[in-house]
Amino acid sequence: MKPGVRWLLAAFYFLAGVIHIIRPAPFLTIMPGWVPMPEAVVLWTGVAEILGALGLVQGFSLPLRRAAGWGLALYALCVWPANINHLLLDMAKPGGGLGLAYHGPRMLAQPAIIWLALWVGECLPLRKRPA
Repeated sequence: MKPGVRWLLAAFYFLAGVIHIIRPAPFLTIMPGWVPMPEAVVLWTGVAEILGALGLVQGFSLPLRRAAGWGLALYALCVWPANINHLLLDMAKPGGGLGLAYHGPRMLAQPAIIWLALWVGECLPLRKRPA
């Protein structure tokens, strides 16, 4: 099951990275105002997502897979303020924008995405079953 989830998460991050690079405008609109050089941040987060995705699915280096898992988990943690900012901006619109039906699950999914990156990246210490 873990290899399938690894490939699925990698595909998600790879696609998101490509979108960050070729269509940055939506990401710039939700960027908190305190983030310096927002265009560069969006570009380099796209590059980070692509490299992290490739690192997760490569099959020749467990340390590289672990680095990708940690990197993507930290990335998901660091972009959480943009997701919160999007929630606040969107909910302030007349009619509530996309609403809590969209933003609630998105906020709750962030910790799960962080955990998944660590799990599929082989970063979590798991107890081995006795033989």
